[in-house]
Amino acid sequence: MASTEQVASPSKEEPKRLRRSLSNRIVLGVALAAVLGLCWLGFKVWQTYDALDRVKTASEAAKAQLLSNDPEAAHQLAADAQAAANDAAASTHSFTWRTAASVPLLGSPFRSVRDIADVAVALTSRVLVPAVDTGEALAPANIVGEGGKVNLGPLRDAAPALETIAMSALDIADMAKNVQAPSYLGSVADAREELISQTDDLAKLLSNSAIAAKIAPSMLGLDGPRSYFVGFQTNAEARGTGGLVGGFGIVRASDGRVLVDKLAKNTSIPYQGLTPIDLGPDFSPQWIGNYTPTTDIRNSNFSANFPFAARIWQSLWRQQSGEVVDGAIATDPVALSYVLSAVGPVKLPDGEEIRAENVVELTMSTSYLRFADDNEARKQYLQDVASAVVSKMTDKIESPQRLLDALGRAASEGRIAIWSADSTLQDVLARTKLGHVVPDDDAPYAAVVINNQAGNKLDYYLKREIEYSAGECDTDTRSSKVTVRLTNTATEVVKDYPDYVAGRFSRSEGTKGTDFPVVTLYATKNSKLTRTLVDGKATPITLRSTEVGRPIFTTPVQVPIGKTVVLEFELSEPTAPGEARVPVQPLVDQPLVTVNVPTCEN
Repeated sequence: MASTEQVASPSKEEPKRLRRSLSNRIVLGVALAAVLGLCWLGFKVWQTYDALDRVKTASEAAKAQLLSNDPEAAHQLAADAQAAANDAAASTHSFTWRTAASVPLLGSPFRSVRDIADVAVALTSRVLVPAVDTGEALAPANIVGEGGKVNLGPLRDAAPALETIAMSALDIADMAKNVQAPSYLGSVADAREELISQTDDLAKLLSNSAIAAKIAPSMLGLDGPRSYFVGFQTNAEARGTGGLVGGFGIVRASDGRVLVDKLAKNTSIPYQGLTPIDLGPDFSPQWIGNYTPTTDIRNSNFSANFPFAARIWQSLWRQQSGEVVDGAIATDPVALSYVLSAVGPVKLPDGEEIRAENVVELTMSTSYLRFADDNEARKQYLQDVASAVVSKMTDKIESPQRLLDALGRAASEGRIAIWSADSTLQDVLARTKLGHVVPDDDAPYAAVVINNQAGNKLDYYLKREIEYSAGECDTDTRSSKVTVRLTNTATEVVKDYPDYVAGRFSRSEGTKGTDFPVVTLYATKNSKLTRTLVDGKATPITLRSTEVGRPIFTTPVQVPIGKTVVLEFELSEPTAPGEARVPVQPLVDQPLVTVNVPTCEN
């Protein structure tokens, strides 16, 4: 009898086990692929960041080598920066990166880094490499020669190329502003903000360089000798463009060589008996009616618009000497401190050393005590200081770059202002900070200007805070407010100072040591002043006028020793397109400026 073999039938659980095993393998494979993909993507992110860091390092090194007159090294570093930028862009335009960037929300930082890399490529190819090519001829060591002579030919030759590079830099700054902000990852957000700041600064620097190349050759005498009236402003007694003109000089330029022909006190030009110049309807009648600015050099710069002061100086010098200067320049002791930090200290005939650290205090505080009973001796002392600094600048310069940096800093703070009688050159200057021009446009604007009405020197102790705020852009007009905080940091010691330092010209009111600033607000065009408050109390405005088509509102205040006065201008202003501007009057302090004004579109 044959045996019967029993065959087991498959369990019902077997297919389920197989399906689970297959599913687990798929999940494991996908997870493994995801991990590997993320690792690879992380590596590419690191690689991209490394490349962008190399762009920054090589770019800064290229600039340093160019300034140290090593063009070969600068060219190599510029090429390195360009290669690193291309590496970063290649990573961020890969298939995997594009895939990661396309993921909603999660892909935001990848899109931001990709845009940053694109900006880096444009920056290195369109700005850095051409700038190194052009800059080789413009290295400070090549431009500034013996005795401070400026080699103007290469500067003029480079002007067209610099203008092209500057325009590219402006385009790239706009590219940087359009980089999408990431929805997360603070490091990417920080990199974006840093890029925006750096490209914006670079665009301004290159624009200024292009302007200098355009105007400097002619102004420094390449086309024939030029002469300039230089006003030395004393910020301890505030005026619209900076400070009282305490002294002046006549400077002559010929073929890049600058010489000081004359230094004199402000008393060298009589305060009376001169014929006033007609500055036209744009010059505010409030200055003419109160301060005789067109015939008294001490009051010649009450307006914040420097071309008015410059034309007055030209007129006064013509009547005094018969010479018509080709332009005017203003500067102050703070600017001199920047120059001394670059060229080193100077010594006066009696051996006193004037340094960057002491020149501001010596000229705007100590000298008033030292020569309390001899004002003419004090003015001579200031002339001696100015003469020593100018001589140092026109002697052999150890580091032309440091001097150029110092002058650039002073210009950026409005401590150097320039006007040219040549209308073509003036049109260029007027578009820069050097022009110190009140603009004739409709964009939001708030310039707070201090003029000392007491005839004392207490503005040396004045500290300012300025805030400009305005509503949104959804109506034709909006409310705005300009808040000015003025603090008198002087101590009771100033009561022992001479009257002309700490007193009041009329001596009719106020205690000694009290500052008496006249505050003028240059506002947005067509603004209406609705209310003025002083320390929270409504106060009638003293003067309303216009200048360069812009409304100006003026009121005097008193700031006692150690006190702060808060002045608020409440306005209704047109909702005009453009970025809000708050230019800073160059006094002794560096004021805190806050702007909370939305930028409106056309």
